[in-house]
This record gives sequence, structure tokens and C-alpha cells, in this order.
Amino acid sequence: MVFRAMSTKGAAVSKASGIKDPEDCVAWSVAEVFDQDPTLEAVTIDHAKKSISVATIGKADVPQLTERLQISLQRAQQPNEESSCTLLSGAGNCHSCEDPLTELQRHRITISRLPEVTTIARITCPTAPKFWRWRNIPWPKVVQRDVAFLENEHEIDEWKAQMAAAALCGVLGLVGYFLHHGPGAIWAFSVAYLAGGWFTAQEVREKLCERAIDVHFLMLAVAGGSAAIGAWGEGATLLFLFSLSGALEHFALGRTQREIRSLYHDAPKMALVVDPSGRERRVPVETLRPGIRLLIKPGEQFPVDAEIVKGATAADESNLTGEAAPVEKEIGSAVYAGTINLWGAVEAAILRSASESSLQKIIRLIKDAQHQKAPSQRFTDKFSTGYTYAILLLSVAMFFVWWLGFRLSPWTSSAQLGHSAFYRTMTLLVVASPCALVLSIPSAVLAAIARGARQGILFRGGAAVEKLADADVVALDKTGTLTTGELRVESVETFPAGRERELTQLAYSLEKLSTHPLARAITRYGKQQRIEALDLENFESVSGHGLRASRAGTICHLGKRDWICAELSNPSIPEAPATRPGSSELWLAHGNLVGRIVLRDDIRPEAKEVLRELSRAGLRSVVLTGDRASSAENLKSTLALDDVRSELTPEKKLAAIRQ
Repeated sequence: MVFRAMSTKGAAVSKASGIKDPEDCVAWSVAEVFDQDPTLEAVTIDHAKKSISVATIGKADVPQLTERLQISLQRAQQPNEESSCTLLSGAGNCHSCEDPLTELQRHRITISRLPEVTTIARITCPTAPKFWRWRNIPWPKVVQRDVAFLENEHEIDEWKAQMAAAALCGVLGLVGYFLHHGPGAIWAFSVAYLAGGWFTAQEVREKLCERAIDVHFLMLAVAGGSAAIGAWGEGATLLFLFSLSGALEHFALGRTQREIRSLYHDAPKMALVVDPSGRERRVPVETLRPGIRLLIKPGEQFPVDAEIVKGATAADESNLTGEAAPVEKEIGSAVYAGTINLWGAVEAAILRSASESSLQKIIRLIKDAQHQKAPSQRFTDKFSTGYTYAILLLSVAMFFVWWLGFRLSPWTSSAQLGHSAFYRTMTLLVVASPCALVLSIPSAVLAAIARGARQGILFRGGAAVEKLADADVVALDKTGTLTTGELRVESVETFPAGRERELTQLAYSLEKLSTHPLARAITRYGKQQRIEALDLENFESVSGHGLRASRAGTICHLGKRDWICAELSNPSIPEAPATRPGSSELWLAHGNLVGRIVLRDDIRPEAKEVLRELSRAGLRSVVLTGDRASSAENLKSTLALDDVRSELTPEKKLAAIRQ
């Protein structure tokens, strides 16, 4: 094996241009391990075969060495902010390494780079490689995360080809039926059989490779038997229904896979880690471990579940808990992966790794749910293999009984002797096939799922459909289910009264410049009132408190009452009647103008009637919400609910459902 020393000239060019050599990045990751483990001599990375080999000398701790290399090489996969490529994918235009090789490391290692293979080795004597012992280690798991994450991502659009094949089978089956007999009908039926049985045959082939057969094999056998006795139309009908059922099943699975992919792609991929020395560096979320400190800036998502250790902010948790209003976060508060940091730059200590975060748990819940089959489907799956063997053996046995026992012609039917033994065998095979059971269950379940989808209800598989018959408790979310899910301006009050429109105009002008969730409600209200925005100066968003700007030389404050009181040299904000439970308020002060805007999430008009219908059906209603206790109690009294449980995280909601 031939090695070349690293080009210091190339490194200098990269450094001068601000772009690091991709070889430097891989080499830097491996050089760390060279420094940690003296037994490591060389590492070869084959990008095409996705294999990594290591050479050691002497007694090596292979498991520990493998773990060190895995962690180090994961950092070499860190995506460029402007590109999704990774260094280990073999793309030479990826430049994401933040840590250059030290001069000492440059004089200790050499690099050999071929189109698909990179080798990093210690600089040593020419005879040393003869004593190296090479081993293969696993490829890092986070390579090509976006591709490898979804186990069944290919099934998202697989239903389209299956639906096209089913449609072709149905159309050609009809053509053959209307042609009745003759070469044209036979050709039409033959192509219909090929289209309808194509994907089923692939599943049968996979089972046969595993030395097993199931009801799919029996379906093909029945279709072939129908053709053998001249019943081409019956066989084509069976294959059309069976292929259509499979296409619809894959359509439902693909839709769920698309939802999972959307959740994953929306989740943060990188996190800003703060070292004890205060140095910041971006690392892949998958490499984070409990105890590491992160810096999360305003507007960013929290990458993992963590605890605030420095600073204060508020989080938009509506995507996890349904809480429409921002949730205040201070030192000691827990934050959840996938939620949005609204205004304050905070440092947080990781509580759980990315794989155990709240967002990943939700993704796993959806993935588990999509694989749940209806109880009757599980029953048919369980007995189908044994039943298939039994019917095939019975058919073969009866062929010999009719042939040898009843002296029927084995293959040829005649007017004197009647149908042949083979004809009767094929008839038995068709009659004994569980076509109705196999087709009716998924068809009925999918019909129910489709009907629910048209009504805005999404079932997570056949198990949910069948179990509805035994349900006696209905668990409901609050935000977006019983309520509209959008905050609305309930009232505008000034002290003294009479300047409500002026206050609304100032609030609208300030919130137009903000990204806060409450801003959407106020800007929407301002547009409805046909209010024109004012020109403001020195706009500022004060983390965790509110907004501040100048108007005609006077500072205008919009935010929390306590903050405005602390900001004003002569606090003049009066006491006001408490808002109703479930409401939020924003105060505004501008010179002698003082007032507040009250917002709330309205209950849907049809919610009461739906709950009455559930009660009349003998069902008990339980609301599981992430909202505060006061909002939940107000909802319970307003809608006369049986039970309301508040301040629940997604895991606690799941625990309540299981309970």
C-alpha cells in the first residue's frame, strides 16, 4: 500500500480561502483516535462499499477502538449548512470540518485517496505494515440520515404502481369478458393476469426464498386454476380485487410514512454545543449525550429535551402539547425537542439523547401504530400459512382420488365421463380458497378509513377501526379539537375608556414587526378592523417580556404588565379585573395611553353537541390537554365534561390513555 504525505500547500490554500480540505476533515477525525489509541495504525474508508477497515498492531481493545472511531467519524459526517452532503458519502465538495489538523498531527499521519477509498495511516517504518492486523468495523449509523431514517420510505409512492397495475388488470379483464372467446380474449385475459398478479408474485417469491408460503400463493394458484378450467373471467376478477386491495393498503401506509418523514425533516439536524471553556461548535443532533450544554438562539427549535441552565425565554409548544399560548421558560424549566424558542438566547443541559426525545417518541408512536392490523386481519395472517398447505395437500389428494378411485380421466373432460379429475381439483381449489375472507376484511377496513378521511378523521390502521366497537371512553385533545386552535382578540380595554382604537393601532403596528404567536392574533384583528400601521422607530424585542419602540419621541411598550411597570419611571398602569380562565392579556403603555388586549382560544360551536352525542351513546369523555389547570377547569365547567387532565406532555397523555 502506498501513502502520500499531506500537502501543506493545499492546506494553506484551503485555510486562506476559508474552506477546509475534505480530506482534512476525515483525517482530523481519525487523528484524534490515533492520539487516543497507540495500537491503531491505519484506517481505510471505502465510500462505495460503505465499509471501514482498521489496522492495529499489538494487543488492541477492539470494542473500545470501534466506539472511538464511530464517534469521531460521525463528526466527519456533519452536513454543510449550504449542502446536505456528507464527507463519508464520498462527495469531494463538502467542507464542514471546523477543526483543522494540528501541525503535530500533520507530521504524524499520511493520506492516500482514490476515487472511492480514503486511507489514513501513521507515518512509520516501511516494514511495519507487514505486522498490521486488519479488521472491519461497522459503518457509522448516522451516515445519510435523511435516507436511512425511514425503514419503509420506498412505500410512500409504491401504491401508485400497484394501483396502475390493478387498473390495467380491471380494464383488460373487462375487454376479455366482452370479447368472450377467441385469441383476442385470451390475450386480454393473459395481460390482465400478468398485471394483477405481478406484485403478488413478488411477495410469493420473497416467501419462497424464506421457504414459506401463505395465502398470496393460494391466490395465484386459484387464479391459475381458474384459467386452467377456462374460467378466465373469474380469475381476472379475483386478481383485480386482490391487487386493488394491496394498492389501497400501501396507499394508507405511504400516507403515514409521509407524515413521519415530514416530522423528521422538520426536526433540527444540528445543535450548537458550548464547551466548558465557552467555545461553540455545531454537531449532529444524533451525537448529543445527556449533560452536554447547548446554546439555543431565538427563533430556533430545541433539538433535544433539555433543562434551562442560563437565561430565560418562552417556548411555542403547540406542536407537542396543543398549548396555544407561549410557555414561559426560566432556569430549571424543561424544554422539549421540536418546540420553538421564541425570544431569549438560552443555554440548556441535555436531559435525554435525541433518540429518546419527545419528538422521536411521537414519531415512534406513529410508526408503531401504522403496523397495527385489525384483530381479524391478524387472525387470517396467523392461520393462512397452515390453511394454504392444507388446501394444497387436499387438492392433490383429491386429484388422485378422482383419478384412481373414481376412474375419471386425469386431464380431459368428456360428455360420457363428465369433468376430468384435474377440472374437479381446480374447482375444489377455487371453492376452498378463502378469497372472500382475505379480500373482505382489508376492503371493509380501508372503506372505513376512507370514509373517516372524508369526514376529517384519520385512523392509524385497521386495529383502531375494529376496536371502536368496544370503546367506552373517548379521549379528546383541547386545542384544535374542542377549540378552534387559534387565539382571538376577545376585548380591547383602555383606562380610562374611549381610546380603544388608538391602542389597537399601536399594538397592531408593533406586532406587525414581531414573530410571536400572539402577534398573529393581533395583526389579524387589526386587518379585520381596517387599521393602518403607524411608522415606528427603534423597534426592539425584549426577550421574555415584550416589545418596545418609539413613536413621536415617546417610547411605546407592549407586553407583560409587570415589565411595563418596571420600565416606566412613574408606573401608571392601574389594577384591572382579572381575565377569565383560559385567556391571555397584553398591556400597552404610550405616554398617557394605557390599556390591555385580552385574547382567548374559542370553543368550537359544535363541541357541546358532539359531547352530548357521545354521552347519549354511553361513552365517557376525557380531555387530555397540555394547557394550564385554570384553562382546563374552565373548559370542564363550560362543556360539562366528565374528566379533564391538564399540563400533560405527550408521554403523559399516552400513559393516561393506557391507564
